[in-house]
Amino acid sequence: MPAPLPKPSSSRSLYRDIRARIGDGSYAAGTALPSTRALAAERGLSRGTVSLVYEQLASDGFVDTRPGAATRVAAGAADRIRAQGRGAEASEPQRTQPDSGRLSAFAQRLQAMPLRPAAPDPAGVIDFVYGPLAGRDFPTLPWLKALRRAEGQRSQRLEYASPLGAPELRQALQQHLHQTRGLACTTEQILVVNGSQHALDLCARLLLNPGDPVVVENPGYRMAHQVFEAYGAQLLCADVDDDGLQTAQLAALTAQAPAKLAYVTPGHQFPLGGYLPMARRHALLDWAHAQRCWVIEDDYDSDYRYGVRPEPSLLSLDSADCVIHVGTFSKTLSPQLRLGYMVLPPALASLFAQAKLLTDRHTATGPQRALAQLIDDGSYARHVRRMRRKQHARQQALLQALGRHLGTQVRIQGAASGLHLSVWFPGLAASQEAQLVQAAAQRGVRVYPISPLYRQPAGHAQAGVVMGYALLDLPEIERGVQRLAEALQSLR
Repeated sequence: MPAPLPKPSSSRSLYRDIRARIGDGSYAAGTALPSTRALAAERGLSRGTVSLVYEQLASDGFVDTRPGAATRVAAGAADRIRAQGRGAEASEPQRTQPDSGRLSAFAQRLQAMPLRPAAPDPAGVIDFVYGPLAGRDFPTLPWLKALRRAEGQRSQRLEYASPLGAPELRQALQQHLHQTRGLACTTEQILVVNGSQHALDLCARLLLNPGDPVVVENPGYRMAHQVFEAYGAQLLCADVDDDGLQTAQLAALTAQAPAKLAYVTPGHQFPLGGYLPMARRHALLDWAHAQRCWVIEDDYDSDYRYGVRPEPSLLSLDSADCVIHVGTFSKTLSPQLRLGYMVLPPALASLFAQAKLLTDRHTATGPQRALAQLIDDGSYARHVRRMRRKQHARQQALLQALGRHLGTQVRIQGAASGLHLSVWFPGLAASQEAQLVQAAAQRGVRVYPISPLYRQPAGHAQAGVVMGYALLDLPEIERGVQRLAEALQSLR
């Protein structure tokens, strides 16, 4: 039995301590780590903090997790750690941890989360990452022309603008959302934000108190879950199937206490890709009305639908003003623009504008006015149509490559829309997921395990990965899948 670990001050130090013990052989391959309950009690941390550390270790390929079984050190983990030397952690500037007694409860919860920025790819790596777009797809010339026109119209009085957003962009968005989403709203309901993550943070700050129950999808968008947890919310996890959120579970989940908020991705469930059917949409709204619960509808990539008819949005079906609709331009233009929007119930619009005023005054006005011009003159719609064709071609290339090189060895979810696929490996146990990711990395391919997107306990028995394709060209997709097939074969 290895010696007990020194008491860490945060999830980062706990991660480092366990990683170091694996690297020096104190935790040999196959060794069972303490249960999250036992380690949390021993170290004075929450079980959620320990679970997040274990999830990060599994994502990095150092431990294997399996539902109902102990977390164990993965085969070859020590060799990988030694080969990495001090690894990515060593490249970070050394910082002392602030005394937790001098931090707010929010800061302490945030400190316990293993949030890490994305690492750049080494040359030659084929990265099936979800989120980034290809720089060559950005509409550079139309954007520069619109930006020059916007800056050329600069007013003589330079002052802070409305926190709601530029009036011309909100007017353009009102028309755009009516035409493309069937939404009927006023410009006063539209709040321009710095991307969807900013919108989620505003919702958590203004609608939640510590301990409030929040319903989330399982699996689901991890950074949304972390926003709510950072503000002290209690997450209630509803399972997901091929049709999205299983609304039949909502009543049981909230039997003890009504939920304050529900976060859903009904247009394209992340990460499994389900599309919430009309019956479930009505069931969700009926439940929310009865609970007096706010519903965040994250419409993050609905511009990419391939041959399927969209259902009405939750907001267009809402008769009780409980739905907050969140959208972004990160999936059509660029995440670097930090442009998104919220369509708020009338009762919330003024309050959210006040909160944004205190947060950042307003979003940069030049890009807002430029985007408004692109929407008004039709350039944005033409760009979206062009991007839809390109992304569909990439998706088809990925599907065909998976069929050629892996065939019946994989099962695919989420091909009806979006910019990623969920790819399952029926012949590979969930505990082998990290090994597959590592084997692919050794062949110059990055794929991303699906396990970290599940809340504990994990709800799947098969290994799975999330494969984005928006960053890649067609030959890269073919080579990447071929290498992935070789990685899978090496495990068999």
